[in-house]
Amino acid sequence: MPWEVGARELLARPVTHRRVHGLSRLTAPTHGRAFWLALSVAAAAAGFAALIPVIFDRGPPLPGYAVINRLSGISFMACGLIVWRQRRDSAVGRLLTVTGFGVLLSPVLVQLDSPVAYTADLLLGDLWIVVFVALFLSFVTGGRLTSTFDVILVGTFLVALLVVPFARLLYLPIDENLLLVSPDSGMASALLKARMALGIVASLAVVLVIAARWRSASRPLRRALLPSLWGAFCAVLYAVTLTSFLVGSPIDELNWPLNAALVTVPAALAWGLLRSRLARGGLADLFRELGTLRGVRLEEGLAKVLGDPGLVLAYRVPGERSYLDGRGQPVEPPAPGGDRVAAPVERDGRELAMLIYDPSLDDDPELVQAVAAAAAITLDDARLQTESQERLGELRASRERLVAASDAERRRLERNLHDGAQQRLVSVALQLRMIERRVHSDPELAEAVKAAGDELSRSLDELRELARGIHPAVLNHGLKAALDSLASRASVPTAVSFQSRERLPEEVELAAYFVACEALANVAKYAHASAVSVRVSRRNGMATIEIADDGVGGADETAGTGLQGLADRVAALDGTLRILSPHGAGTVVTAELPCGS
Repeated sequence: MPWEVGARELLARPVTHRRVHGLSRLTAPTHGRAFWLALSVAAAAAGFAALIPVIFDRGPPLPGYAVINRLSGISFMACGLIVWRQRRDSAVGRLLTVTGFGVLLSPVLVQLDSPVAYTADLLLGDLWIVVFVALFLSFVTGGRLTSTFDVILVGTFLVALLVVPFARLLYLPIDENLLLVSPDSGMASALLKARMALGIVASLAVVLVIAARWRSASRPLRRALLPSLWGAFCAVLYAVTLTSFLVGSPIDELNWPLNAALVTVPAALAWGLLRSRLARGGLADLFRELGTLRGVRLEEGLAKVLGDPGLVLAYRVPGERSYLDGRGQPVEPPAPGGDRVAAPVERDGRELAMLIYDPSLDDDPELVQAVAAAAAITLDDARLQTESQERLGELRASRERLVAASDAERRRLERNLHDGAQQRLVSVALQLRMIERRVHSDPELAEAVKAAGDELSRSLDELRELARGIHPAVLNHGLKAALDSLASRASVPTAVSFQSRERLPEEVELAAYFVACEALANVAKYAHASAVSVRVSRRNGMATIEIADDGVGGADETAGTGLQGLADRVAALDGTLRILSPHGAGTVVTAELPCGS
């Protein structure tokens, strides 16, 4: 019967709303080249065999929709092989391929002039629709029926397309019918009508299921369900076609849109399955931006890649079984069977967070896993950066405490020398001067007393110089006064330029003073300079001291411990010390020290 060509291209596709544990499908088995080559050759052979009447113009001319029907079978096989190989975790590719072979079974069998082929065609020619229905019902769950109602629908089509046709062949009075048991045209006709009525009911049920699921679907799930709308359209056409035959007024023209819709269905299903491959292109952009994404921005980046605006990245509270989102709000893990599902974000066996997303995304477990891995990398990197900053802060604070303790000890030693030994030496020197004025009667004794006084004065000067080296008391009057004093004692003419109106913090003044001391000492020892300049400035929260000479240059900051010690002191204040000393062009020592605003 010519209408049976149209009846074989119908199917609808409802989709499940329950979660599938997609990540477990990542271990799907793989096949070698020989398998794919054999399957491709078989598909090509089936397609060629089905098109022989068209290519070689054998037998009566085929109606156009019959040619389209054959092309749809080839389309199913081609798209099925592509999806099968690209998405091994999903059974949709296998179902597409089997459907394609099933579509071409009848066109191949009708070319064989044999009762066996004729009987097989009547019994099995439309059986592929069962697989087709299962394909639409399980499309977003990886080809697996997950609801009882889906199983009932598939079972209904199985009864309509296998059980009822088998019973009909028992009564169908045709010579080529090898299953004929009791010829009865009336019974055969009644069973045919029962088959069509059952097909109408099942097709309309598919349409209702698709409509209900679309209405209740979230935005990401609706995107996954888009091909099902085409399936619903096919189901409506199929139901109308069967109804026209059931009432005895067949509309042959409906076979055209039916077969035209059928030929495009595989491409729609393949696009729905492979669109996630395109979405993975967004992973490259995400990985490039990982270093800058934190908190809410990280959550938005992950949501963009997965195409789920409602995605939540819930951070695990250390030591607890509770979670917070990027805004610090509590997050409850989704309940089993709910409209959201969760995937752990782990690093080295430690749970860092939890991705809460739409269940439809479980259809592509590799994409979900890749996004979770990206989140894990980012969160672990943020944790390491935080720990590094904390340790750096602890180290900086420790160095500052050491410098502060050293400076305090210097001040204590300087006070002890000034108030103790230095004062006693001054007292002895005064007493010697008084004795010197009283011993004029003995010139030799007077000369000895004078020599002792001079030696004592030199010792006192050295002691004062030592005290200044430990901690310069002149710094109590400010850095400018201390630098002026230092310049006045320098062996090379030194000019001081001080451009800060306010005093610098005590620790900064002390560090700057010691930098100037060490630099001027090196000028005196090695530079062979004729002039030195010392400039101090303060700008944008940084104090800068620069000591420049016109000597021979070539200073090596690693040759001694003096400059290295200064570099450590400056670094302890979170500052920097730079030395520029090209040969023959003098030396410039620059220290930059944070000093607040």
